[in-house]
Amino acid sequence: MGKKDPRVDAYIEKSADFARPILKRIRKLVHAGCPEVDEAIKWGCPHFMYKGMLCSMAAFKEHCTFGFWKGSLMKSLKGRAKSEQAMGQYGRMTQLADLPSDKVLLEQIKEAAKLNADGVKAPKVKKEKKPLRIPPYFTAALKGNPKAFTAFSDFSPSHKREYIEWISEAKTDATRQKRIATTLEWLVEGKSRNWKYERR
Repeated sequence: MGKKDPRVDAYIEKSADFARPILKRIRKLVHAGCPEVDEAIKWGCPHFMYKGMLCSMAAFKEHCTFGFWKGSLMKSLKGRAKSEQAMGQYGRMTQLADLPSDKVLLEQIKEAAKLNADGVKAPKVKKEKKPLRIPPYFTAALKGNPKAFTAFSDFSPSHKREYIEWISEAKTDATRQKRIATTLEWLVEGKSRNWKYERR
């Protein structure tokens, strides 16, 4: 038997009037489709756990959301992509009619539970790093100091990025110039931006 969490009861009770019937129905169906499910509050909203994350629901001022942790792998979602307007696969729900039928939801919950039981892993989303862009004023300063230029060129992309971001985030030109001068001084000594915190 799964476990209900009293914090989920409190979450539902604190939700807006329109949200309560939606959340109660989702909760009931999740327990029906996966009797061994456990409830938890994670990131401030109800999550359902069965051999890992299964699904979650949330209520906001004007809408609710519901989604499966491995939704992208589920055939029963029939190409229903993650919503652009809200978390989960069902977008912004404001009434019970926004949910599919009980039969469809139960089928999806059972499929999600089987994926977890079978140990299927969700594909990892690779974050695409933006190409490293060195501001022209920093390039000019580096070219004026060959030793600093060589040290900077030898740094890893992450160390280069730390310096570039620190200089670029300066609010005034005076602060920017001061940071560039400090950067050149540290580079001549072969120091990274966060050298003070590095283990020796």
